[in-house]
Amino acid sequence: MHPNPIYRGPPRDRNLEFARERGFGLLALSTEGAPLLSHVPFLLNDEGTEAELHLVRSNPIARLLKKGPQVARLAVSGGDTYISPDWYDLPDQVPTWNYVAVHLTGSLELMPETGLRDLLDRQSAHYEGRLLPKTPWTTAKMTPGVMEKMMRMIVPCRLAVAEVDGTWKLGQNKPEAARLAAAGEVGAHGFGCDTSQLAALMQDLPED
Repeated sequence: MHPNPIYRGPPRDRNLEFARERGFGLLALSTEGAPLLSHVPFLLNDEGTEAELHLVRSNPIARLLKKGPQVARLAVSGGDTYISPDWYDLPDQVPTWNYVAVHLTGSLELMPETGLRDLLDRQSAHYEGRLLPKTPWTTAKMTPGVMEKMMRMIVPCRLAVAEVDGTWKLGQNKPEAARLAAAGEVGAHGFGCDTSQLAALMQDLPED
């Protein structure tokens, strides 16, 4: 996370809201070699204390969890883009990159496999709900026996969230006029991920 406190203002609830809405992140565990990484969808509970997810049984992270709970971090990224110094209309500026990211850190463990079907049903219901008025897909549409066969390939996991950290790098270190000017350019010319969302955040900074 960016160490400058000016980018770390939004409170825990705002960071959790962002992570919950995004619902997808990079799961990371430390090992003796390179860190183990896996990109995963997840469900974050209302209190922000637990993130539920599933992994392919052959995933190195899933294999490591057989030894017991492990310290893990779930990095959730939002909009990001390059910022040209010219967009500030100020002298002596340098290029930078604006972005939003939230890290959830805690203890990751395997859940009882008896709860896997319930987790999958809740995940699909959550994501399908965003596609309304489309008729939601459910596991009931699967051919009998196929779902059970596929479930044998994955395992349910739970991250008990102990720490929540967020970076909202939106040009807060610049004069308001310069930040708003850059936001307009991001909306028109920015490249990266979710630049329209990022431009909106730069125009209307989240409250501390």
